[in-house]
Amino acid sequence: MRPYHHIPIVECGEALVEIPLQIFAVESPHPYEKLGAIYGEYSPYYLRQSVVENLITAQNYLELLHPHWRIQIFDGYRPVTVQQFMVDYSFATAVQARGLTEAELSPSQREEIWDAVYQIWAVPSMDEKTPPPHSTGAAVDVTLVDDAGQIVDMGSPIDELSERSHPDYYANHQHPEAQQYHVHRQLLNDVMFKAGFQRNPREWWHFCFGDQMWAWLNNQTNSANNFTARYGRIL
Repeated sequence: MRPYHHIPIVECGEALVEIPLQIFAVESPHPYEKLGAIYGEYSPYYLRQSVVENLITAQNYLELLHPHWRIQIFDGYRPVTVQQFMVDYSFATAVQARGLTEAELSPSQREEIWDAVYQIWAVPSMDEKTPPPHSTGAAVDVTLVDDAGQIVDMGSPIDELSERSHPDYYANHQHPEAQQYHVHRQLLNDVMFKAGFQRNPREWWHFCFGDQMWAWLNNQTNSANNFTARYGRIL
């Protein structure tokens, strides 16, 4: 259970719509599809209508600050089957990175690796009360592309299983490029927050609007708030 799972979901029925990719930068083919993930009816470049509208607003804010910069869409809607695929892939990758084999893992090793995976990945739950954020069409993973078309260096890649993924990791770090990385992360957060999004406290790239995490984060900022989620699981 995540702390936001107690937030009630009052599904509003808003449709998933395609992100107008001509406005943004995009990685093609999609990184998870390249690994073999099968999305089915909707591509990863779909989100709820209001989420798409807010994303366009964030892009407009970015351009006011940095003309010709773009928000790059890494991943949007993700069915639970893809969530399961990526959780399993991340576990296998983490096992390999440690020089281990899954069949020979001790219980403590297995527990440590799963804990690392679930620090980043939401549980692929089919419970309607605890949907993975991306499976609601309300969460999007993004980064920035500069006016030369280059991906802006955030100090760590999207989906990395380490503390470097935490948004403020470089705020007071001794790395020579730490302040630059932090400024880039703050710029991304600023334009997304101004457009109504909330950022995942564990992932500099993950932003949400209208799901349980978004409601919970809004409630954390002010004890008088009583936000509920408007988007539940799609598939």
